[in-house]
Amino acid sequence: MKNIDLKDFKVEKVIKLDDYPTSGTLKASEKKLKKELEDIREKLGDFQDTLYAHAKYSVLVCLQGMDTAGKDSLIREVFKDFNVRGVVVHSFKVPTELERKHDYLWRHYIALPAKGKFGVFNRTHYENVLVTRVHPEYIMGENIPGIHSVADIDENFWEKRFVQINNFERHLAQNGTIIFKFFLHISKEEQRQRLLRRLDLKRKNWKFSPGDLKERKLWDDYQNCYEDAINHTSKPHAPWFVIPSDNKEEARVIVASILLEALKKYKDIAEPELDEKIKANLETYKQQLETKEL
Repeated sequence: MKNIDLKDFKVEKVIKLDDYPTSGTLKASEKKLKKELEDIREKLGDFQDTLYAHAKYSVLVCLQGMDTAGKDSLIREVFKDFNVRGVVVHSFKVPTELERKHDYLWRHYIALPAKGKFGVFNRTHYENVLVTRVHPEYIMGENIPGIHSVADIDENFWEKRFVQINNFERHLAQNGTIIFKFFLHISKEEQRQRLLRRLDLKRKNWKFSPGDLKERKLWDDYQNCYEDAINHTSKPHAPWFVIPSDNKEEARVIVASILLEALKKYKDIAEPELDEKIKANLETYKQQLETKEL
């Protein structure tokens, strides 16, 4: 299997999504990919234990992608070996009435992981510069001062949102949140095949909505919005990674590898040292237990 270099996927300059492949990156069998993922996620689980004990950092994993990109199954497989107390997943749907009474970042802010934990956002605050940009009429539900009609939602409006999102993420990073943003990059043909499988497999039928087909007609609009959002917001403290995702097993291995490789660089994340008095009396405590004094 080809070695994974996070620089191959990390966005560090202006990109064109058409230049990024959607499959065939690792050139490995399904069996080998599954074994590689098992090894990596075990190490990630060990790291999460240390992160929890250290309790000074949190990790935020943001997943974005077109419908059927594989976000749900990636979460299930990559984080399978985590202590359930150490990872919290949030899936953001259409904003509720309460959420619309706050600014668009509020519901994401209150869902952030606590120190020592991983947080996974399945769809993220970027929906506010993606789906709302393709459907600007949705913005009217936010009741924003100065926005009286769709005509008021111009390019300057979106530029301001990119600045707001960058400021939000910079604040998080400066206060101990390690941020990863993954765009699961699939081809339009692969999405077609996955939608067909949803219709063919009875147990998958519930995932299908006629709205999926309406949104599919806007494929190019979404790709343009993703490209613009990634180019405006991939920063050293909150980088984007474009992940080829036509092959789900391959995508999971790449995401897990990037997480592990980047997190290993935080040399200050370690188990806390025992209090000196406790450390000096470890043998005494051991003897008490061995002689059944307690």
